[in-house]
Amino acid sequence: MRVRAPPSPSKAGERSFVGRYRRRHHSSDHPSASPSAHHGSARPTATDPALVRRAVKAAALGNAMEWFDFGVYSYIAVTLGKVFFPSGSPTAQLLSTFGAFAAAFLVRPLGGVVFGPLGDRVGRQKVLALTMIMMAAGTFAIGLIPSYATIGVWAPVLLLVARLVQGFSTGGEYAGASTFIAEYAPDKRRGFLGSWLEFGTLAGYIGGAGLVTLMTALLSDGDLMSWGWRIPFLIAGPMGVIGLYLRMRLEETPAFAAELEKAETARPKVPLREMVTGQWRALLLCVGLVLVFNVTDYMLLSYMPSYLTSELEYDETHGLLVVLAVMALMMVVQPFAGALTDRVGRRPVIAAGCAGFLLLSVPALLLIRQGSLAAVGLGLAALGLLLVCFTASMPSALPALFPTRVRYGSLSIGFNVSVSLFGGTTPLVVTALIGATGNMMMPAYYMMAAAVVGGAAVWYMTESAGRPLPGSPPSR
Repeated sequence: MRVRAPPSPSKAGERSFVGRYRRRHHSSDHPSASPSAHHGSARPTATDPALVRRAVKAAALGNAMEWFDFGVYSYIAVTLGKVFFPSGSPTAQLLSTFGAFAAAFLVRPLGGVVFGPLGDRVGRQKVLALTMIMMAAGTFAIGLIPSYATIGVWAPVLLLVARLVQGFSTGGEYAGASTFIAEYAPDKRRGFLGSWLEFGTLAGYIGGAGLVTLMTALLSDGDLMSWGWRIPFLIAGPMGVIGLYLRMRLEETPAFAAELEKAETARPKVPLREMVTGQWRALLLCVGLVLVFNVTDYMLLSYMPSYLTSELEYDETHGLLVVLAVMALMMVVQPFAGALTDRVGRRPVIAAGCAGFLLLSVPALLLIRQGSLAAVGLGLAALGLLLVCFTASMPSALPALFPTRVRYGSLSIGFNVSVSLFGGTTPLVVTALIGATGNMMMPAYYMMAAAVVGGAAVWYMTESAGRPLPGSPPSR
């Protein structure tokens, strides 16, 4: 008779972890079904509500800190152009600065290829802590780089290197954070809980915009050029420590714990080929959804402050304040829109956003181009409320495209390919199009084209609201 060898110490430790996790976080009244069972016949997983809230807060707060670091670069782009690219016209300076901004997005797919599969293998929590460290380090380093006047061409080279570190780390951030929340959330509340991830993003943007606005109001142009621009980047150091602490206190998701228990000899390992070719339809849908989400997101939150200043000669401080107010409005609406996706579904909300951008982008930009504070505020508010259709839906819709076994990896690849090709390049492409054509309406046309692609993706996607994640039992 064949005798099965006892598990190795490391494997026994993994199984012990899974057992402790289930005893601690699953209600005895609603025991989990075997993770190998199909969710249609499995008993619902009952996760501790306090643990769910803690996971959502930590993921959202960490995301806010990361996007404070990343967003500051956009808000102070005009000043950075003068510090690191002093020669040429203002448009050329802005183009060079956004070129470095876009370069970080070119390495995001590489970060996704590295961090995504790693998150499916060693765990979501560990990878999210690592991305937090790298993002903070890259941002902090920007604040230490000497200016072009001090070290010449090495200044923009070092800026590019720091941006590449940021981009590489961000390749594992959004997919990991959205996966983490989605795998903790009950099926009927996944939209509401997932919406807090983008609430954190908006909070980070507001923190960055508020600090830049305060600096531009209090500092002279000379002080801002010589040392003031460094302050937001240097803040990344202590913020990174706080974010790391929050994420290190988290535990792995129930879905990943179940994958560990399924593994017979080692942690789950999926070939990269299976994450791509095995999920090609879901990846195409992911790319289309992320395209409309990020083109409109970066157009409004990253590009518009610079558009108001450089192209419309709008007062820099007032432009930032208007965008700041629009983001605050979006934060108020965000949780309600997330709850709406749980009631009516993700598809109708995303489709409404696509239709809105297709029909209202031109009127909104015409309002913005009028230049008065009321017109600019109304135009940006219209775009911001349409953007909420995406920010409230995507954190729950995107993870539901992929099964648990490959969720982090496949989502990281699809998300970052789309962001790199279309989202992060938005400021650069639109600035170049305006320079080449002289047509100031290019931002509106670009958003309309993105809305068409997003609408096609919505048409083919499957509704996921109120349903278990693929490969997982029902959760309540």
